[in-house]
Amino acid sequence: MSEQERNDHTQKATAAPNARVSGGSRLEASIDRLERFRASRRERFEEGALRGQRVRGWTEKLILRTATGVLYAVLIIGCLYFGRIPTSLIISAMAWLCCSEFFRMARAAGRMPNDAWGLAIALAYPLAPLIPITHGSLLITAVLLLGCAVWYVATPRANISDVAITAFGPIYTSLAFSCIAFIRASEPGWGGFFLTLGVMGAVWANDSAAYLVGSRLGKHKLAPRISPNKSVEGFWGGIVASMAVWALLGAFKIQGLGMVHALLIGAIVAFTSVVGDLFESRIKRGVGVKDSGDILPGHGGLLDRSDSMLFGGMAAYVLLHIGGIL
Repeated sequence: MSEQERNDHTQKATAAPNARVSGGSRLEASIDRLERFRASRRERFEEGALRGQRVRGWTEKLILRTATGVLYAVLIIGCLYFGRIPTSLIISAMAWLCCSEFFRMARAAGRMPNDAWGLAIALAYPLAPLIPITHGSLLITAVLLLGCAVWYVATPRANISDVAITAFGPIYTSLAFSCIAFIRASEPGWGGFFLTLGVMGAVWANDSAAYLVGSRLGKHKLAPRISPNKSVEGFWGGIVASMAVWALLGAFKIQGLGMVHALLIGAIVAFTSVVGDLFESRIKRGVGVKDSGDILPGHGGLLDRSDSMLFGGMAAYVLLHIGGIL
């Protein structure tokens, strides 16, 4: 073998182990990268940050919210259709639940209301349209205040804050809610049905439009310290939607409602609905809870679902009285 051939053979013999070492290093590096990738995916999975998880979670939440909302609306519309008695009964039950959630939040803030008395009065307010007594709500309010006074005098551990919460709870959740029952009782026929449906439909339309417009176009925060997800754009979208519903009532002259009057009520109802929503959000933020309850899957508590209706329905009732419709 020549000298050149021996040198070539030596180089090949030396290169073979080096090639094997280099190939092994690349394999180990690839395995290491794969393990790091899997570890990062595992961490993101545990945090729920994977794209598939987000899409699936959003879809499940949307379906759950929609199904709950549809069942809620069908129940309410069905009671409106069958007249003032079913309407008063369903509103009474809803007011009781809303008041119960309010008292639960008050207790979370350290208050000690008289739940039994407040909840009993909460049941009574929406039944006032069924009582053949003039000024039934005023009578119920007088009974509420007298009962609170007797309880305060007879209970040493109660303080004035507890009395205030006991009285405010049913007034906020039930007296306001009873306006829907009074509107339905104003006319037992189709006129009362469509007027009440319009009042509630306008509040629903305001909430839905505010959410849709705000989620797509919202850039300016409406009340960032109270409800960070609300936007000015969503606020105006909700007002337009509410006015559109009331414009339909005016176009069909429901209960003699004129178009100008209808549009004015639509705008004010939308504004007060937002105030009601922010008011309840402020209560929740003050006591440190995300939802008032969990009775409605995908929505939270019934008070969360009804906060806009309390103020919106009350505003509609007052404005319809002022306009001579009721």
